[in-house]
Amino acid sequence: MLAFSPYISSFLDQIIVSIPYFKPELTLIVTFIGTILASLFIDKHWKHTSFTITLIGLLLSGCYLVGQGISQVEIAGFFDMIHIDAFAIAARLIILLSTILIAVFIQQRHQERPLGDLYAVLLTATLGLNLLTMSSNWLMIFIAVETVSISSYIMVGYFSTTKVQSEAALKYVLFGSICAAVMLYGLSLLYGFTGNLNFDAPSHIAGLMEAPQIMISIALLFLLTGIGFKLSFFPFHVWSPDVYQGAPTVITTYLATVPKIAVVVLLSKILSAWLNVSFYFSDFLTYVIIAIAIATMLIGNLAALRQQDAKRMMAYSSIGHTGILLMAVLVYQNNESNVLLFYLSIYALMNIAVFIFIDTLEASLGNTWIESYRGLGKQFPLLFTSFSIVLIALIGLPPTAGFVGKLLVFSKVFEQYQNFQSFSLLVLLIVGALTSVISLFYYFKIPLNAFLKDSTASPAVKFNAVLLCIGILCTVAVLILGIFPNLLLSAF
Repeated sequence: MLAFSPYISSFLDQIIVSIPYFKPELTLIVTFIGTILASLFIDKHWKHTSFTITLIGLLLSGCYLVGQGISQVEIAGFFDMIHIDAFAIAARLIILLSTILIAVFIQQRHQERPLGDLYAVLLTATLGLNLLTMSSNWLMIFIAVETVSISSYIMVGYFSTTKVQSEAALKYVLFGSICAAVMLYGLSLLYGFTGNLNFDAPSHIAGLMEAPQIMISIALLFLLTGIGFKLSFFPFHVWSPDVYQGAPTVITTYLATVPKIAVVVLLSKILSAWLNVSFYFSDFLTYVIIAIAIATMLIGNLAALRQQDAKRMMAYSSIGHTGILLMAVLVYQNNESNVLLFYLSIYALMNIAVFIFIDTLEASLGNTWIESYRGLGKQFPLLFTSFSIVLIALIGLPPTAGFVGKLLVFSKVFEQYQNFQSFSLLVLLIVGALTSVISLFYYFKIPLNAFLKDSTASPAVKFNAVLLCIGILCTVAVLILGIFPNLLLSAF
């Protein structure tokens, strides 16, 4: 302990200097404490207190983020464990806006239960996701991943009332725990090879270049285990269908959107730091990511063809879209993050809208079977027209933003293919285009049943006005950004 005493002053100075850069996250921490206190003492008098505090905290955190973006200064803090740049700021804004929509979704759909604890967990997960977008230190990354994972486990099990829901939560916890242990072992190997925990540090990269090839390959595969669990890409996707189907729809919405944004940003930064080095592990990692993207798109889209449950179909759809996200990650450049951020924004809008529509129908029909939508398009044209437009966007057809997003990603991949003449990139492009065509056949099951088949009954669908408005606004945004994509692209 005495050996560290001369450095304590400098350590404290570094922490104090870094705190102002951490204002958005400190706001989330204070909001978390406020939400816990409100749930204990005030919610019994006015049940919306926790929600109100959560919403104010998220908005205030967003204001601090906008302030960081206006300053346009790249910052490193907490002993270089976090790096704040325009990419991280934009990603955190997308995460915060998506989380606000999720919080409203929870408030509107589950008013019969005390929600203060759930909002606190949601804020904790948001803090972890923010750290993922800023971290360049493996220790910080692992802590952030586990913060998000544990929060997600709690959210999946929070509303469990049936055996199916409890089983989904248990599967999620068990699979996640194993993946976390494997990832931690991979990180320990990386630290052993390099003696440095910052993945973008020159000494870390030099250590990777000097390490035995077989060992560095194993370490990288172990690392991808933890990342693969959060992104649910092949072969770590097996938990997704059961958890997505068994969890409450609002929690499924969260799992399918918000964590993926942060993990994709993290993976983009890792690959950007490593793939610029012309050495064995950079080529190895590129081929592994391409192989995973191809397998993920094929398995996700082909499995979705056989699904008759809307939530389970969307689970496999989410797996397929992860392959597109990996394509976007491969073409990410430090000074050209607008394509990736555009696609992440559109991905969040499309998925939140789809799950809102599924939830609206589930609340009235009592199930999420696609067959139960028969003939309902004629009875509820606004709902199913919006639903169909968002599904068209997920396919990637014009004039939606989904088409623009896929076009930009595919164009970037094709540009890299022309530069490097890599056969694997060409295969990736072909598979991406084919699986987009395949997706048309399962997405169109919903409008086919809704508009072209006769109903066997006339259910009284009870609309939640707030949620329906959010779903329709997301749909309108997807259309407008499809026609005028520069409205969003110019912001990045």
